[in-house]
Amino acid sequence: TRQSATLGACRPCNAIALFDGTNTDLLKNGQMTDDGLLKEGTETRDAYGDLRLHLEFRLPYMPNAVGQQRANSGIYVQSRYEVQVLDSFGLDGAFNECGALYREVKPNLNMCLPPLQWQTYDVEFSNAVIKDGKKIKNARMTLKHNGVVIHKDLNINGKTGGARREAEGTPGSIKLQGHGNPLQFRNAWIVEQK
Repeated sequence: TRQSATLGACRPCNAIALFDGTNTDLLKNGQMTDDGLLKEGTETRDAYGDLRLHLEFRLPYMPNAVGQQRANSGIYVQSRYEVQVLDSFGLDGAFNECGALYREVKPNLNMCLPPLQWQTYDVEFSNAVIKDGKKIKNARMTLKHNGVVIHKDLNINGKTGGARREAEGTPGSIKLQGHGNPLQFRNAWIVEQK
């Protein structure tokens, strides 16, 4: 049995509880399961710039599915940059598997646990900088998957597929993609970095 080192991470006093199992007030179209978990297919009502994000997710067991059909979803930081969520346990850790900046950068290490186990993403994100209408600094991200750094200070060249149209550098929501697969989330919180 494996377990993430950041599973159950306590929310800091300056954090915003995006979802703590009690309500979906800070989410658009947020839906809860009967046992108090958050379903996929929602996003935050508020927009964020530089941030630190913690969330826990559980992938369904889909033994007859293959490839992108195995619990496919994603976490969109600012609704622009997708970190892939997928049952990639035992796979190579490709650019379209769990932990990848979707179709752009594969994870340094595949840290995906088997389905039905709780997993964590811990994200530190710095917004792109725009000056006089031009991007002068790319967004950057450090990502821990199950407590292990799989992207360290990653330079993000641009938006990933499915991103919102607005230019980089403006705040955006956190989106938990709904892709027709029954994922669940819990213990989601965010700290805005000034």
